[in-house]
Amino acid sequence: MNSFEKKIDFLNWEFGVFFHFGIRSFFPGHRDWDGKEMPLEGFNPTGLDCESWVATAKAGGATYAILTCKHHDGFALWPTKYSAYSVAGTPWKDGKGDVVREFVDACRKAGLKVGLYYSPAQWGKYAIDFQNAREYDDYFINQISELLTNYGKIDYLWFDGCGSEGHEFDKARIVSEIDRLQPAILTFCDPEWSPGVRWVGNEDGYASLHNPLVVNKTDFSELAKEEQNLSSAMFLPAECDCKIRNTWFYDLNEDTLKSAEELFGMYEMSVGHGSNFLLNIGPDNRGLLPEADTKRFLELGEKIRAAYGSPLDYTPPVQNGDSYVISHREADDPDWAMPEEGRLSNTLVLSEDLSGGQKITSFSVYAYLPLYKNKKIQVFEGKTLGHKLICKFSPMRASKYEVVVNAADGAHKITDMKAFYVK
Repeated sequence: MNSFEKKIDFLNWEFGVFFHFGIRSFFPGHRDWDGKEMPLEGFNPTGLDCESWVATAKAGGATYAILTCKHHDGFALWPTKYSAYSVAGTPWKDGKGDVVREFVDACRKAGLKVGLYYSPAQWGKYAIDFQNAREYDDYFINQISELLTNYGKIDYLWFDGCGSEGHEFDKARIVSEIDRLQPAILTFCDPEWSPGVRWVGNEDGYASLHNPLVVNKTDFSELAKEEQNLSSAMFLPAECDCKIRNTWFYDLNEDTLKSAEELFGMYEMSVGHGSNFLLNIGPDNRGLLPEADTKRFLELGEKIRAAYGSPLDYTPPVQNGDSYVISHREADDPDWAMPEEGRLSNTLVLSEDLSGGQKITSFSVYAYLPLYKNKKIQVFEGKTLGHKLICKFSPMRASKYEVVVNAADGAHKITDMKAFYVK
């Protein structure tokens, strides 16, 4: 699978779960860069059960999961040889535990794609005093090499650039080593390192309705003041990372848990706008997912399935030039116009063939009326289409739906076109 194919495949993953877990999970109230020490003896997740995390993720509809192997505080969830600040120095399992191993094994057992997060930044008592830039890069490469050597195939490597804006990494050297160790891996990072997946530019879980896959500038981190210009336009799918509470790590803030309705809206405006949805849940200091968070996540999964699990009875799309039409299979029934909830629809989900790149740049959606079956009205208008686009409008009994492509960068094809009634 080449680089372009890997990125197309990534869009098919659609929904992932972020697990922010580490020493911060044992020190409620701490924040990034607050300077407060978090001693190693505080880390002791006696009930750690990564299989239950992953089982919840899968039950809610996720296809991939990501673990924070090392966050900005520098604490490593595996027994790294390159820092004293790791699970090896904690009372958990007498220093012989490895959270990364348990997480990777759980993902493979459940059939989820494996993602590992790594932040090159660090602070605090155990931060290494690097004398020069090369030492910093050596440390970075050494730890990443452990993660990419000791745990089998890793599908996704997620770099957090936050906090390392002042360091000029040897990008070519780092990327070369990653590619050598895991040639098939996909990366989330600065596109100038390795063009893979880009940050959507916010941590709220939303992508713009107009969401081009080819971009010439991107957001780098939440601390950066402006978008960075790329050396050339690149095909970069976006990922919308967000959290189920108002903190990434577990804290005493269950009252900030988002409603299933809000989370569903985030799904519709991430996956439904052609990006991936990456929702964070912070395992608690037992090493388990909080009960309230688990319940809410499963509610979200059920809400997604109820809304988009069963399309209405329309035919597959028929293309005629720039026009694509689906027809209700009962539209010729003389009783079609009778009020019946099962015939209402208010949502059209579209997918574009991306094998040759994103082509459609402007389109209109029309609905054909129930009585005046040859009369159509416009219900939606958009620019980019891409992997998936959820088009929403008021409920109606449409005998047919038509998508007209108004402009495109070459030959186009809409591969999927389904109608739903989303309550």
